[in-house]
Order: sequence, then C-alpha cells, then structure tokens
Amino acid sequence: MTPSTFVAAIDFVGTFAFAVSGATAGVRRGLDLFGVLVLAFAAGTAGGIARDALLGATPPVALVDARYLGVCTLAGLVTFFRHDVVERLRNPLQLSDAVGLGLFAVIGARKALDHGVGPVGAVLLGVLTGVGGGVVRDVLVTQVPGILQRELYAVAALLGASLVVAGDLLHLPPQPVAVAGAVACFALRFLAMRRGWQLPVAKARRG
Repeated sequence: MTPSTFVAAIDFVGTFAFAVSGATAGVRRGLDLFGVLVLAFAAGTAGGIARDALLGATPPVALVDARYLGVCTLAGLVTFFRHDVVERLRNPLQLSDAVGLGLFAVIGARKALDHGVGPVGAVLLGVLTGVGGGVVRDVLVTQVPGILQRELYAVAALLGASLVVAGDLLHLPPQPVAVAGAVACFALRFLAMRRGWQLPVAKARRG
C-alpha cells in the first residue's frame, strides 16, 4: 500500500466513525432522516475541512471528493435504519467517536507535516482535526462540546498527533507510526471513559 493510499484509507475510516457518532447523536435527539444525515456529514468532515482551510489546501478535499459525502451518507443511513443494532454496541456514540478521534488526529498531523508545517503546528492541527467534528456535532445538538468536559478528550488527540510528529523527527516509517499514534489515542480515550480519568475541574466559589 502506497503512503497516499494508506492516508486515504485512514481518512475514510475516520470519516465513517465520526459520521456514525454524529448520526447516533441525531437519532437519540429524535431528528428526521435529513437531520441525521446532516449531523453525520458535519461530524465526519468538519475537522478535516477546518484543517484544510488553515493549510490553504482549498477547496477542502471533503467538499470536492464525492466519496466523503458517500461515506457519511452510508454511515447516516445505516445508523438511522439499523439504530437498534448500533445501540447494541457498548456506548456506540463514544466508541465511534474515540475511533474517529484517533484516526483524525494522526491524519491531521501527517497532512500538516506534508504541507511543511513545523512540529508544534502539526500537533495543533492534528488535535484540531481530531476534535473538530465532535465539537460541531455537539453544538448542532445544543450540548456542551465534549472537548470541554469529557475525560481526556483533547489530551488523547494530543498524544496521537505528538507520536506522529515525533516519528517524523526521528525519521521512522510513517505508516507504523500513524497506526501507533491512532491506537495510543484510542486506548487513552477508551481507558479514560471506562475509568473516569479526567483533568482537574475548578470548583466554583459559593457566595
């Protein structure tokens, strides 16, 4: 598999995973089919669109490559018409969100490096790519974005993106590094969900 094919494969899998999370949120809020598909597309592509816009890679690939719309539509339709099957998974919204987070964090960092962005900028763009879809999804269903309240959400994306950048600085093979970064991000996010790990929260002073 060539590097470009590998990157595209990760991008489509991540898009599908985030689209499922968006569609699931829509079904749970009682949206109609169109609303569910809109949420699926928004969750699946918002992070990548923001990344491409900041990199100057315009128009964003998700808006010119019909496959992204197809992947999001497929995820939305499957979730809408087979929501009972999707719900049998343990907390499908968070699980698919964690998968998308890991895949998008590494693909965002990798694309930033390929466009000549420095290490710090590449990590930040990796985090933005990872959390962007979830933020837009949560805003559209009028809830506080998970990045602001969930257990180690952005921190997990930061870990995955940092591993990709570190691997590039060490001249390691990009494909295994990307896989390691995605797995590390998913593992940290999954463990944080299962064990309730989170960053400290300030306690409001009463009176």
